[in-house]
Formats: sequence, C-alpha cells, structure tokens
Amino acid sequence: MARVPELSRENIPEDQRATYDGLIQQRGEVPTTGPGSVMLNAPEVAERALGLALYLRTETSLPPRIRELGMMVAARENDCQFIWHAHAPVGRKAGLKDESVDALRDKKDIPGLEDDEAAVVNYGQEFFRTRKVSKDTFDAALAQFGVLGLTELTNLMGCYSMLAFNVNAFGVELPEDSPEIPLPV
Repeated sequence: MARVPELSRENIPEDQRATYDGLIQQRGEVPTTGPGSVMLNAPEVAERALGLALYLRTETSLPPRIRELGMMVAARENDCQFIWHAHAPVGRKAGLKDESVDALRDKKDIPGLEDDEAAVVNYGQEFFRTRKVSKDTFDAALAQFGVLGLTELTNLMGCYSMLAFNVNAFGVELPEDSPEIPLPV
C-alpha cells in the first residue's frame, strides 16, 4: 500500500491507541492487506465499520450464498478487485454457480439465477447504477427476503461499498495467490 505510510502504532493519534491495541489484539497481528490495513489508520472508524462488516458477513438472517452474492454485486459495481477476489471463491463454495459468478464478473447477462439470486442482482445493480430502486425491483426483493432480510441486504451492500471505497482509494493490492480472474475494469 504505497499511498500512505505503513500502518504502525506510532502513526496513530494517542487518543486512539487503546482502540488500535484492542483491534490488533483481536486480530492477532497488524493487517497488511484488505480494508483493515487502511481503516486501522482511524481505529475508532475501523472498530465500528469492521465490526458491522463482520456482523453483516456472518450473522444476518440471509443465507451465506445470498450474503456472498450481495458482497460480490457491491464489489463488481464498484470495480473493487480486492473484495471480488476475497468473496467470489467463497460465493462459489456457498453454492453460487460458476457460470453466474463468471457472468457477473464480466458484466454479462447472468444465466440460471434462482429467484432469490435474481432479486439480489437486480436490486443491487439498479441501485448502484441509478442511485435508487424502482417499486417493482424493491417489491421483488422484499418478497424474497422480507423487511428484515432486505434491510440486512441493503446495509450489507452499502457496507461493502464503503470497504470498496477504502481499498480502491488507498490502492490496496490483491494477494498474489488469488484463484479468481481479475475484474475487467
């Protein structure tokens, strides 16, 4: 990450070092890649944002396949290589079809989506591309996930957009061992 100095405790304001120390203790190390490697420069922000991301990624009412798809839609629509490469393999393992993942990556029509998958893709793409969601698209997603699930999905995609903003803006590089083909951007 060449855009800012390497993350270290000495670079953190004194009044945020306790939060920084707690986050490093939780993680077991200073992160060198990913959103945490950027966001820990502002430990109070990192604590809240990364905690929300963890909750949305692991504990919502949405099934893992749908959560991963939501993260992948946010990554693709924000041209975020890092998040795409972190979540496309997990999405495949969670049950998303290879053809669907590849078509999403390549911004092509996605064949054979289940109804809940189509609701995620349509909802996310419509919002990211127009900054709003039509009544029909909203109602289709609401029918699939209910109010709780749709609220969780909306916040998951928003949160992962924030993470994408961080890694894209700060130039976080991909791990060398990613099994995924890069996003065509």
